[in-house]
Amino acid sequence: MSKLLSAFIVSLLLPLAAMAADYSDGNGYTTIKNPVRTANPDKIEVTEIFWYGCPHCYSLEPITHAWAANAPSDVEFNFLPAVFGRGWLDHAKAFYVADLLGIESDIRDDLFNAIHVEKKRLNSEDALAEFFVAHGVNEDEFHKLYNSFAVNSRLSQADAKIRAYGARGVPGLVVNGKYLVTAQTANGNNNIYKVVDFLIEKERNQ
Repeated sequence: MSKLLSAFIVSLLLPLAAMAADYSDGNGYTTIKNPVRTANPDKIEVTEIFWYGCPHCYSLEPITHAWAANAPSDVEFNFLPAVFGRGWLDHAKAFYVADLLGIESDIRDDLFNAIHVEKKRLNSEDALAEFFVAHGVNEDEFHKLYNSFAVNSRLSQADAKIRAYGARGVPGLVVNGKYLVTAQTANGNNNIYKVVDFLIEKERNQ
């Protein structure tokens, strides 16, 4: 067999080997001690725990967009805002305001860019109100939702879930309420969704 043909065969096999990576608990992901029930048992749920102010979440966004756009039909993807520090609460509330208005996916990129590219300090109710108004939201409606029971209730639910997941930072990907994947466990942002894909297949075969 010629060296050229051998090299060609190896080049074909390498992607297959990568797809078949042998991840395990502690190598690629960690198993959640007490699995958290998902909203839809007919779907494999993938949840990204994030914070708009997190530079690592911002750098993961293009990868997340590309993956979510091509997610399999049996997968349900969603976001979960975390509150791990001062200033995080305002961004989590902004997420739920946008979600309730049905515009989170429309303003998500602009909000990330405003914080990380334009360096705007969107860390208060008034600053976020100005951002939302610039995106067509009535100011009174923003303030009403921002301080509403609906938003505060979702914040409490999110906090309870994140605690149950055992997450300590962002970004983190939770697969079907059973497995937590981070940049640390996956050895970098570029590998996170490779591990997620592995775990999705693992869930299919349960």
